[in-house]
Amino acid sequence: MSKNDLILPKDFPQLKNDTFLRAARGEETKHVPVWCMRQAGRYLPEFRESRAGKDFFETCQSPEACCELTLQPLRRFPFDAAIIFSDILVVPQAMGMDVQMVAGKGPTFPEPLKEPEDLQRLQVKVDTDKELGYVFRAITLTRHKIEGKVPLIGFSGAPWTLMSYMIEGGGSNTHSKAKRWLYQHPEASHMLLKMLTDVIVEYLLGQVAAGAQALQVFESHAGILGPAEFKEFSLPYLRDIARRVKDKLKEAGQDVPMIVFAKDAHYALEELSQSNYEVVGLDWTIDPLSARERTGGKVSLQGNMDPCALYAPKERISNIVKKMLEGFGTRGYIANLGHGVYPDMEPENIGAFVEAVHQHSKQMSKQI
Repeated sequence: MSKNDLILPKDFPQLKNDTFLRAARGEETKHVPVWCMRQAGRYLPEFRESRAGKDFFETCQSPEACCELTLQPLRRFPFDAAIIFSDILVVPQAMGMDVQMVAGKGPTFPEPLKEPEDLQRLQVKVDTDKELGYVFRAITLTRHKIEGKVPLIGFSGAPWTLMSYMIEGGGSNTHSKAKRWLYQHPEASHMLLKMLTDVIVEYLLGQVAAGAQALQVFESHAGILGPAEFKEFSLPYLRDIARRVKDKLKEAGQDVPMIVFAKDAHYALEELSQSNYEVVGLDWTIDPLSARERTGGKVSLQGNMDPCALYAPKERISNIVKKMLEGFGTRGYIANLGHGVYPDMEPENIGAFVEAVHQHSKQMSKQI
């Protein structure tokens, strides 16, 4: 046991920059806060160096490694939030499934779920402290080492996204194996989605207890569903997670903003804005002005620059950011990409993105 394992989730350094949390709650800020999905990633040379020759999930299970990877982008860029380095697939692992990160292929389940009987292989009652305690320890360690610089975000994959991985056995273009379950085995599908929801609720609560100051739920595979399927197999579980997490936190006198990011679910913006989340994350296929109108000021919005815009020259990035800010406005808004940073992107361009958000939003706030 290292000395870091003895660090407790209390007596954290005081938060110096609460801009992200204020924006999440729709409060006034001096500038628009910004962070990036996958800001701790392979585009950074120091990240590649830290990860060289190490198994991905072994890294995820090392609180020290996760803490270091989470902090790396903050040393380069003035982000307004950090997100703990981990992976959404630690939840299926905690439920007893073998998941491996295969070079050149990505996450792989050697024995995916094929038929409803396979649900018997899963651990229904998961002791999250035992199975996912390494994530909690990483969060606690990072909260201390971040020294109050910015808030720390915890996260989980959403039930449908995790279900699709568990059945497909990895990434997929069509998700046809997972969608076959929805049409052939709707009852078993709901059973699996409920099992996942129960684990995710405990997992997110554990992250807050460990020190997470905000939570994001990633429904990365929302867009593979049509509106009717989304309303039956995704939305109820997203709502259930937010309601149950918030009810428990309220009992403890805690208030932690929650973000839902349902990629490509532009058909469900209205429903998502009424799902107990303070923030709705948007991908780049949604027009900012339209998103504001459709959500009716009920929530803060996060997003949504096309990640590929980061391949543009810095001046062009600045212009794209300015236009994006004009669409969203400066209140109740968190700047981000519409998806994660890609491995071949130049760190300098991420810096240009962050600088442009801060610069343009400060100017716009002065004019209001």
